[in-house]
Amino acid sequence: MEYIYAALLVHSAGKTVDEGSVKAVLSAAGIAVDDSRVKALIAALDGVNIEEAISKAAAAPVAVAAAPAAAGAAAPVEAAAPEENKEEEEENAMAGLGALFG
Repeated sequence: MEYIYAALLVHSAGKTVDEGSVKAVLSAAGIAVDDSRVKALIAALDGVNIEEAISKAAAAPVAVAAAPAAAGAAAPVEAAAPEENKEEEEENAMAGLGALFG
């Protein structure tokens, strides 16, 4: 993850995201640099519009945030169900105890 953060930091500074700049950021942060990971990151970013990718990623949490709100609306309906089940379980338990004493 720190490799991606380094690339984003270089990009936000207005510099060219290349192997040397990513390695420099990682080294400055005290991270042992794995050359193959840096090369893989740079190769993966080749042809990628980083600004466009960031704007698309920023829109994604909005859709995710809507899902818990919808789930929260359903929670009161689900809360009533365990009470009914609990009453049924108590009745069944009492019937089972009654069978013990005949």
